[in-house]
Amino acid sequence: MEAIKMEIDFIVTWVDMNDPDWQAEFARYSQKKDNEKNGVSVARFRDYGFLKYWFRGVEKFAPWVRKIHFVTCGQKPEWLDTSNPKIHLVDHRDFIPSQFLPTYNSVVIERYMYRIPDLAEHFVYFNDDFYIIDHLSQDRFFKNGLPCDIAVFQYNLAWSQWYKTLENNMRIINRHFDKKEVFSQYHDKWFDKSYGSRARWNHILKSYGKFITLRTPHNAQPYLKSTFEEVWAAAEKELTETSSNRFRAVTDYSPELFRTWQICRGNFEPYNTYADTKMFPLMIKSKKAIKAIWNQSYKLICLNDNEHIRHYEQVMENLQAAFNHILPQKSSFER
Repeated sequence: MEAIKMEIDFIVTWVDMNDPDWQAEFARYSQKKDNEKNGVSVARFRDYGFLKYWFRGVEKFAPWVRKIHFVTCGQKPEWLDTSNPKIHLVDHRDFIPSQFLPTYNSVVIERYMYRIPDLAEHFVYFNDDFYIIDHLSQDRFFKNGLPCDIAVFQYNLAWSQWYKTLENNMRIINRHFDKKEVFSQYHDKWFDKSYGSRARWNHILKSYGKFITLRTPHNAQPYLKSTFEEVWAAAEKELTETSSNRFRAVTDYSPELFRTWQICRGNFEPYNTYADTKMFPLMIKSKKAIKAIWNQSYKLICLNDNEHIRHYEQVMENLQAAFNHILPQKSSFER
């Protein structure tokens, strides 16, 4: 009965990189269009027309969603029917302080999501490369009013900009949480059997006094809006200062800060998110991605684009054919 009554929203972010106004503004602030260093590339934003399948997947496989908050910098696809009562078209200006706009830094957009007007306490955040391809119930994302998640450590040796932001997150986490107390209070959630071998670092580091980075599944991530409010109350200075990073920077804090805080608070139900979710780097696994969509091998998939995909046009056409196989009908979100 609780699951039936629970109101759950989806947030999805999108940008039309072909928009000449967007290109002109981007060029003005970046000084160059090919800004790979700052995580802005053709592959990061292009969707090859697949966005409509995101909406079709939601309508067919997750019809229980209360509202979809479609977040852009003032853009919208021509085919999107914004009169649909489930659609809330959200401009960055509606929730991000004006002094930080425009921004091309996804982590800045994500940290302010909780300020989206009329956002439900329970919401799921999607990137636009993540698709629902089979039926999902509410308890895939929330059980007993709490987000479903996997709480397992991952030992990272990488020196990439992304991993630097995860380290930044952990400094805040270790300042506010005592690992031994958290493990004592929520032991069963950190050592749930569903995690399998992925929990090996939890066992290895059980006696270690500090938190290290958690595994970060590229996933549709459930959150409590109240988690964001709590993190902002605790780390307003750091989050505000780094909101001026118009492009990605090593000083950033990623949304994993909010997810990790949520887990350390015990505000989650254990769930092996790898069981029904798969990320496909299209540069090396395009054939497997096409097959997975066609056969609906998972509940959710991520199509990780790359500028160096061989036979790009053919790969995209094959992916489109697979999507059309499982989602052939227009959704009520399309004109």
